[in-house]
Amino acid sequence: MKKALILAGVLSTFAMSAHAQSSVTLYGSLDAGIVYANNAGGHSLWAQGSGALSNNYFGFRGAEDLGGGLKAIFTLESGFNLNNGGYKNGDNGFNRQAYVGLKSDQFGTLTLGRQYDSMVDYLSPLSEAGAGFGNNLAGHPFDNDNLAKSYSIKNSVKYASVNYSGFQFGGLYGFSNDTNGFANGRAWSVGASYGNGPLNFAAAYSQQNNSGGLGAANSAASADQNISARLQRSFGAGVNYTYGPAQVGFVWTHSQIDGMQSLSSGGSAPLPGLSGLNLHVDNYEINGAYHLTPALAFVGSYTFTDGTVTGNGSNNSPKWHTVVLGTDYSLSKRTDVYLAGVYQHASGSLGYNADGSGIANVAAINTLSPSSTNNQVAATVGLRHRF
Repeated sequence: MKKALILAGVLSTFAMSAHAQSSVTLYGSLDAGIVYANNAGGHSLWAQGSGALSNNYFGFRGAEDLGGGLKAIFTLESGFNLNNGGYKNGDNGFNRQAYVGLKSDQFGTLTLGRQYDSMVDYLSPLSEAGAGFGNNLAGHPFDNDNLAKSYSIKNSVKYASVNYSGFQFGGLYGFSNDTNGFANGRAWSVGASYGNGPLNFAAAYSQQNNSGGLGAANSAASADQNISARLQRSFGAGVNYTYGPAQVGFVWTHSQIDGMQSLSSGGSAPLPGLSGLNLHVDNYEINGAYHLTPALAFVGSYTFTDGTVTGNGSNNSPKWHTVVLGTDYSLSKRTDVYLAGVYQHASGSLGYNADGSGIANVAAINTLSPSSTNNQVAATVGLRHRF
């Protein structure tokens, strides 16, 4: 009897040890609420929103300890529409991330699969759209710099360094997998960040060739991504400072969209006559947050987007001013309720009429259908749960 108990204890110890060496975690975010917009496609809108602030997704991540500070890791992550349960934008499978790789305590992490670029990894956390509050409505027009995570890169190889006393860096290369041309549709990006106590810096660069209807490196979340063009370049830098319950930050990004094929917001194109034109924009964002109590936070941001459209022998200068205010109350560590409002004013010209004259620019708050005028106001109240 004693031998049986001893054997059972030994086997139990081995089983727990083996289990401790590998793990799989289910995680995700659920965000639903009511959204109002004064003008979306020419009409006022009341709708149930899915992911107005944070994207809805679920995923699995796992790790196996291989010994010597080395682990095998994987992530499978899918975005979806909480209103109907379908995949985001009709895409299939793990449409946000799907990768496998090795992580070394000494040399960093190398992964292969579908992954986010360096703009998302390093710069997005300093923006209103990518910060802890996570407000998609605060994304820059058409999410031109991908800080609101509109797409990820397929067929990609990514490296991320270890943390060197607060400094980290990394890069990604997305293969086109195009038999007709190695460079046709490829993507690449690099980035770095430094955090020292309350102060954080970050900078990143990303480029996609011939995104067409499939996205860079066949990488857009679906065929109706916000931007498709012959060449997309985005780069920028940001800084963030935390003092007690307050936090303030600044982010600048520059995006070059050359040879546009489509440009949309909320699945709708704002203006005709953009095909073949070039849109270059600079986004200047100031953001902040204040925790009145550990559970109650107030957040806000202002972004000035200064653009230039070239092509057809003339220049246009579209501009957007976007103001976001919101409050968030945590019911627990995982569940919160929120109220947020957005105002955007557009000016200048974005597209061209058939006779070459400019078409007045319109407001286009990220994730919403564009307004039929140069002003757009939206508000949302909702519930969010993370697991």
